[in-house]
Amino acid sequence: MHESPIIALGGLRFDLSIILMLIVTCTVVFVLARLATRNLSVENPGKLQNFMEWVVEFIQNMISSTMDMKKGKPFLSLGMTLLMFIFVSNMLGLPFGIVTNYEDPAEATFFGKPLVSVQELFAEAHEKNPEEHPHAAVQWWKSPTADAGVAMGLAGMIFLLVHILGMFRNTKAYFKHYVQPFPFFLPINLIEQFSKLLTHGMRLFGNIFAGEVLISVLLKLAALGVAGSIASVLGLIVWQGFSIFVGAIQAFVFTILTFVYISQATESHDEH
Repeated sequence: MHESPIIALGGLRFDLSIILMLIVTCTVVFVLARLATRNLSVENPGKLQNFMEWVVEFIQNMISSTMDMKKGKPFLSLGMTLLMFIFVSNMLGLPFGIVTNYEDPAEATFFGKPLVSVQELFAEAHEKNPEEHPHAAVQWWKSPTADAGVAMGLAGMIFLLVHILGMFRNTKAYFKHYVQPFPFFLPINLIEQFSKLLTHGMRLFGNIFAGEVLISVLLKLAALGVAGSIASVLGLIVWQGFSIFVGAIQAFVFTILTFVYISQATESHDEH
């Protein structure tokens, strides 16, 4: 696997590739939304406007399938943002990658700041074998959701939102469900809530990360000669197509689970 371009600032470590890809994702989503709503028309809507209207209807159907539409209407913009952001994030690592190679740790810098991940790699390799001349490959372009921190960060934000909504919009039923059907079920119900956080984020991370790992494996097949190159190209074509499907499904699953969790926390149910 490639190293991440990590720098240290004020004692904190920052992954530059994740920061870059999050900025790219936000920019792409913003530009799409802006272009789709720039010249709204009822009689002659453009292709992007039709696409955005389809996204709105799609999110409305997701909301209506999980909760009362009147109560769920305020979450329409949340659903659209999540769906588009996660889908674009999942797609960014598919078309290409940007990798820089370093033979000397002194070359691994970013605006004068050393890439600590590369420095640590060279230091570890030198400690194991002082005679070895290690090689570091740093990946700058990838799907941000292929990083556990990003996926769990998204899941964490939803986790906090869900429980804050539950405490303030459905206070009595929200706290009561932790001791149902019997008070000694409290530890189990607490574990259930935290397991939702883990599965919500790790499902997204695992699927996208595994897809990018397989792409890197297929690319390495090209080094095995003509047969390997043919297998690599064919495998990439098939897997890239399948990855688009997986990326769309994961964006849908993350968003629909968000609405399910919001519904469970804000509406009274016998069981959660």
